Amino acid sequence: MLEQQIQQHFIDSADLKYQSAQTLSLPISSAVQALLACITGGGKILACGSGASANQAQMFASLCVSGFERDRPELAALALTSDSGFLSAGSGAANLSNHYVARQVRALGQASDVLLVISISGHESSMLEAVEAAHERDMMVVVLTGHTGGALAGRVRETDVLICVPHERPARVREVHDLVLNCLCDGVDTQLLGEQES
Repeated sequence: MLEQQIQQHFIDSADLKYQSAQTLSLPISSAVQALLACITGGGKILACGSGASANQAQMFASLCVSGFERDRPELAALALTSDSGFLSAGSGAANLSNHYVARQVRALGQASDVLLVISISGHESSMLEAVEAAHERDMMVVVLTGHTGGALAGRVRETDVLICVPHERPARVREVHDLVLNCLCDGVDTQLLGEQES
């Protein structure tokens, strides 16, 4: 019984990835072009997410800086995550904790930068505020979400990119998000360095 359940996880994950390949390839390609324009134009990528998605944002930023699958110069990327020093500073610390990502976007973001937002549901207020802050800074936004995109889908501008994994189950969405982030890293590397020899 347990082994069948485990096998079903693999099957369901593979099915969703296969079904999403054609649907998501165009927005992923658009996101690669946006990230490439940002990097080659002297900008930086600010990545954020809430909950488990914050870990994915950290992983993505780390791969930009350290390299994906081959050696290359560092790319300017930073994960906007909770910082206990930042959150406890000042008299309004309790209030700041609800808005820390947006405040970091306002403090660090420039018009040449791209904000990458990762969210399973698309409804987290902190991520919605981060998108609003990025738009205030005239930044382009790439939103990676699931199901219908939630409220974040409604905040995406014509110049932004929405990559929405068409599934309701959070575990499946996270798995595809990992693959999408790998595709973004590989796409940028390929555009910068050419095709990798096998």
